[in-house]
Amino acid sequence: MSPPKENVSLLFKLYCLTVMTLVAATYTVALRYTRTVETELYFSTTAVCITEVIKLFLSVGILAKETGSLARLITSLKENVFGSPTELLKLSVPSLVYALQNNMAFVALSNLDAAVYQVTYQLKIPCTALCTVLMLNRTLSKLQWFSVFMLCGGVTLVQWKPAQATKVQVEQNPWLGFGAIAVAVLCSGFAGVYFEKVLKSSDTSLWVRNIQMYLSGIVVTLFGVYMSDGAQVLEKGFFYGYTYYVWFVIFLASVGGLYTSVVVKYTDNIMKGFSAAAAIVLSTVASVILFGLQITVTFSLGALLVCISIYLYGLPRQDTTKIQPSETKSSKERLATV
Repeated sequence: MSPPKENVSLLFKLYCLTVMTLVAATYTVALRYTRTVETELYFSTTAVCITEVIKLFLSVGILAKETGSLARLITSLKENVFGSPTELLKLSVPSLVYALQNNMAFVALSNLDAAVYQVTYQLKIPCTALCTVLMLNRTLSKLQWFSVFMLCGGVTLVQWKPAQATKVQVEQNPWLGFGAIAVAVLCSGFAGVYFEKVLKSSDTSLWVRNIQMYLSGIVVTLFGVYMSDGAQVLEKGFFYGYTYYVWFVIFLASVGGLYTSVVVKYTDNIMKGFSAAAAIVLSTVASVILFGLQITVTFSLGALLVCISIYLYGLPRQDTTKIQPSETKSSKERLATV
């Protein structure tokens, strides 16, 4: 028997929806701003590394609250983290993939407008769907497959003649940006499903798994800093080019992923679909105001198709394998009369 769902008010669900939408839209716009407006460009690899460190500390804090005492926290860390090198190695796979994904987001938003990025990044939905089918042996409904193809068509329209930002003076390469998004969505789909499979393979706490993953992530991202910007970091410093806006982006990236777990617990797929669509609209409006984005017909039509496909994909599936209560009752009545 499945545990009963917690009853939450509509007001709280709307709060979750609003926060998730604002975080998603603000993160892309703020990151775009720091990569195109700031005069002294910071090292994106160091920002990704710091994000992993903050996530680690936040996860330890939440685990401490979950365990209830310092002694239990230490015991849990000894048994599940430091005493389980095999599990750490297992979680190093998604941490490596997520590190690549986060770095690709910086590359993409350095070359594409925030609104174009927000629409195109929704390709993570078909990538996740494909990984779910292949790795978890799940099936998709005909409507979900239809929405996946609709989403791909919408993204194609957006990229067919990308909207241009008139207020951005830095040199950009749209093809490099689109290539970075392609890598990011592939990473997102694989890592998300892999992590879900690991979570469901044991009863280990979500926050223990997060700690295992973020520990590996710190090592991976530090190696990325050394390989990509090692000489320049040694010359200019780890925090070169950091401003309040950069720290704001890091903050959003850190809490955004952790907050998603709360949203998933208290909302449904339809609300998450509305949130993604609203984030696209907000990113577009902000891009027009801040970066002088010129909206094209193909962009508008493509964005509309993406928003509709997200909504259709999140619609609940009707389970026809179960007998409905009304049918069961009528069956019993028929048996009683025999």
